[in-house]
Amino acid sequence: MRHLALLCALALACRPGPRPLRLGTTYTVEQSGALAVLEAFARPRPATVVAPSGQILAAAARGDLDVVITHAPSLERRLLVAPGRAVLACPLVASRFAIVGPAADPARVAGAPSAAEAFRRIAAHGGPFVSRGDSSGTHVKERALWQAAGATPAAPWYLESGADQATTLHMADERNAYALADLPTYAKLTGLRLRVLLASDTALTNPYTLYVVNQPDPHPGAAAFARWAMDSARPRILELRLTDGTAGFDARPGDCINVKR
Repeated sequence: MRHLALLCALALACRPGPRPLRLGTTYTVEQSGALAVLEAFARPRPATVVAPSGQILAAAARGDLDVVITHAPSLERRLLVAPGRAVLACPLVASRFAIVGPAADPARVAGAPSAAEAFRRIAAHGGPFVSRGDSSGTHVKERALWQAAGATPAAPWYLESGADQATTLHMADERNAYALADLPTYAKLTGLRLRVLLASDTALTNPYTLYVVNQPDPHPGAAAFARWAMDSARPRILELRLTDGTAGFDARPGDCINVKR
C-alpha cells in the first residue's frame, strides 16, 4: 500500500540520483480515481505519498513534500498558508460529500432540509455512525457538521474506524450505520448496501486545493506539475463519472495564486 512507503518517500532513501518530486495527497484522491490521472505526469514522475489530509499537511509544513493536494481548508490555512509554508495555491476541483446510511433510514436523514439537521437526527436517534476519526479532510468536515448540528457524538453509537474512506464505508455497511462519504469514492465501491441519503446541501461541497510547498531548495518540477495539473489533468478529472453518469468532480473558479508571505 502507498502509505507504507511514507518513510521511504520522505527520507529519500529509496532511489539514487536527484531527489524525486514528492507529491502528497489523500485517500479520497486515490480511491476516487483522480490520482491515476495526476500520476500521468512524467517530467519527472512523482513519488506519491497517500495519507489523511492532516498528516499530509503536517509533512508539507516540515518541508518533507514538494506538492500537496488536500481537502481540509481550515487545516490548509493553519498549517500551510498562514505560516508561509506554501508558494502557490491552485483551486483544482471539487467533489461532494454525502451522508450515507441504511436503506431503512431510521433517523429520517433523507427528509432532512440540511446536513446539520441530518446530523441532529442521527444524534437524536442514537446512530449508529462510523467516523474516520483520522484527521482526514472527511473527518474535519464531519466534525464541522456535528458542531453546526449542536450535537456531540459519543459512544456507544459513535464509532471511529481510524482508517481510510473505503474501509470506513465497508465498516458502516457491516453495521447498518450512517457515515459521511466522498461521493466519487463511494461510487467506486461495489457491493455496499449503504444508500446516498443526502448530498444536495452546499455545506457538503468538498474542495480540493493543490499547493506548491515553500522550500529553501525548490524542486524544479513542482511549479511545472502545478501548471500541468491545472491545464491538462484537471479536464480529465472532470470527465470522471459517478455510477449514475453524473460528474464526480466539478470545476473550481480561478487559477493558481501566489500565497507566499
